[in-house]
Amino acid sequence: MNHIWNNKVLNLTNLILFIFVWAVPITFAQEHMGKGRVNGQVVDEEGQPLEGVLIVVDSMRHKTKLQGYSDKKGNFAVAGMGTGFWRVTASKNGYSSSSVNMNIRQLRRNPPITFTLKKMTGSQALMSDKESFELFDKGNLLIKEEKYDDAMAVFEEFLTKYPEIYQVHLNIGTCYLKKGEMDKAEKEFKLVLDKTLESHGDYKNDPQASLRAFSGLGEIYLGKEDFENAQKYFTQALDISPEDEVAAYNVGEVFFSNQRIDDAIKYFELAIQIKKDWSKPYLKLGYTYLNKGDFNKALENFNKFVEINPENPQVPTVKNIITTIEKMKK
Repeated sequence: MNHIWNNKVLNLTNLILFIFVWAVPITFAQEHMGKGRVNGQVVDEEGQPLEGVLIVVDSMRHKTKLQGYSDKKGNFAVAGMGTGFWRVTASKNGYSSSSVNMNIRQLRRNPPITFTLKKMTGSQALMSDKESFELFDKGNLLIKEEKYDDAMAVFEEFLTKYPEIYQVHLNIGTCYLKKGEMDKAEKEFKLVLDKTLESHGDYKNDPQASLRAFSGLGEIYLGKEDFENAQKYFTQALDISPEDEVAAYNVGEVFFSNQRIDDAIKYFELAIQIKKDWSKPYLKLGYTYLNKGDFNKALENFNKFVEINPENPQVPTVKNIITTIEKMKK
């Protein structure tokens, strides 16, 4: 009798143990879900409600994630959490996100949350705004397609959203320059330089924008055949970025146009020092030395130009010059 009883007890114990072991993961799997609820409001720095803010509630122990959105009054509510620690995050394009960790309870009301989101500005805001990035790229593509009026319309639209990103005026200035509207282009480039000083205190603190603005102004005055101002602006560009081969080349162009041959040679050679495989300054040096009467140096640079850029459409002309110089030397 005792034997039978002991077997029953043993079987019952095994059954209880079996139920307990298999119930544990089910209990843990469900404990992060439940009747817990969080609610609150999202406002901007001026206390105005923000609509369409994404509210994400993440379990800090599991992979469970719940979400909702704020309404026109900035109010939100998300339900379905189990008891435990959760992270609540509010985020919206153009604003810095904000998070809070809280212990969610199911059997009592959880305290409401107020999120204050700060509006992003400048490049920080742009980095989070995919649509504006695409708009900016569209404008640059239109410039490449020589659709300058369309490009300017795109950049003006961009500036209505991000007026503080003053560097966009460089693109607008480029459009005016390509259209031959020099006065308008000059205004845009000078605006960039003014904004650079206003924002950074020194042109060199935003070298890319300053370099493009000074180079743009130099190109404008070169087109006007005002070589004194062209030289001034190109030299300022080179001072901002001594390693910019284009700025060095442009200064050489100005000196060459003014028949200041030795000065021109200095800057064309500087451009080559910066970028040895750029064919353009070799070609210009060939003409410069030819103008000076130094045939050996002219041949050296013309031959280097042909070697580096054999597919250039000017190569046949240069080869004829080379042949003529060689005949003259005999």
